[in-house]
Amino acid sequence: MQTNFTAEQLKDSHVAASEKILRKCVHCGFCTATCPTFTLLGDELDSPRGRIYLIKDMLENDRPADKTIVKHIDRCLSCLACMTTCPSGVHYMHLVDHARTHIEKTYKRPLADRLMRSLLAFVLPHPKRFRLALIGAYFGRPFAGLLKRMGGPLAKMGAMLELAPARAPGRGQLEGPGIFTAESPKRKGRVALLSGCAQPVLNPGINDATIRLLRRAGYEIVLPEGEVCCGALVHHMGKEEASLENARRNVDVWMKEAEGEGLDAILITASGCGTTIKDYGFMLRDDPAYAEKAVRVSALAKDITEFLTGLDLGEPPMQPGLTVAYHSACSMQHGQKITRQPKDLLKAAGFAVKDVPEGHLCCGSAGTYNILQPEIARRLRDRKVANIEKTRPDVIATGNIGCMTQIGLGTDIPILHTAELLDWVYGGPQPESLTPVLQQRAAAE
Repeated sequence: MQTNFTAEQLKDSHVAASEKILRKCVHCGFCTATCPTFTLLGDELDSPRGRIYLIKDMLENDRPADKTIVKHIDRCLSCLACMTTCPSGVHYMHLVDHARTHIEKTYKRPLADRLMRSLLAFVLPHPKRFRLALIGAYFGRPFAGLLKRMGGPLAKMGAMLELAPARAPGRGQLEGPGIFTAESPKRKGRVALLSGCAQPVLNPGINDATIRLLRRAGYEIVLPEGEVCCGALVHHMGKEEASLENARRNVDVWMKEAEGEGLDAILITASGCGTTIKDYGFMLRDDPAYAEKAVRVSALAKDITEFLTGLDLGEPPMQPGLTVAYHSACSMQHGQKITRQPKDLLKAAGFAVKDVPEGHLCCGSAGTYNILQPEIARRLRDRKVANIEKTRPDVIATGNIGCMTQIGLGTDIPILHTAELLDWVYGGPQPESLTPVLQQRAAAE
């Protein structure tokens, strides 16, 4: 794609990076075939190619965002399926991130939209605030359907209440900050585990299962003091400074551990967080105090399944005999290009693993998307659930808390994190949600 940025514009590193991305686009349209919003809406401006034209026009002319641009950029899930499909290597993620930052700086949203986005940025990245919010949501949840039917800003509030669990989970048994020593006499290594922000509130069992599994494998796990949200939630709302501040704080925390007792890896159990942390090197490239350290942190970051694939977990002491539909989160398959490892781990553990039809399409979670774009998110969720149920699984496995919450609203099939299933098979406690499935199988036998 030909561009016409001025030399003065290209002095800005954000513009220079976006210009290089734009020049790689050859207008082929392959991306439209795998874009969830184009699949649903059929509007070229709701495809990656259409959004690229809008972004190019906005940035090239150095003008504020308008309602049309905001509408179509807001509808983008950042699922990154287009990046998997693109034959030219267009780094759409960095381009749309830049566009969102530009929108945040140049466009004044309606008051209700600004309030909702500020509320989400204030609550979700902070576990203590989120726990308190869930208590309030418990009392508001019965009104979720009514609010959604009223439309407008109230529909978003209804969508947010609907996503809240019927009862707030308790705290995890192995919460940090702290150090959890290896169970084997000889320690094989030392890793940091991202505690996360929304995940330990919505499902503390994921981190508990991960820690148990790693300890049995001979690893010491540190949950460092001072760690904060990875920054993904605010990053995808265009709040650049907030996301970079989170990134800096985490880099400081993890580098202190890496340069102290050492780290073999920084492990992440939410793939959306993993995609962002692996991008810290790019995000902080212009910060002389952090650029080099951020690259080191990104290099250490690994999804838990990525790390477990390199370990010898031994023979599973039990055979689960269950059929698993593996839902590959967009941030896992498109953002981090991790596709084979989770399924291989589940197969080695004795599960019969089924691929989900249209597995490349997003479930509609996408961070805060299912709150800010509830109607599109619902349609994508219903399509995803229908495809999952075609495989007739006993259980659904995935690697992202957002997907677990979103898909769980549309089906009665238990949905668990891959680490929870692996922990169970390799000696951990049975996940509570599997009890009905196992009882039904026992009765049938």
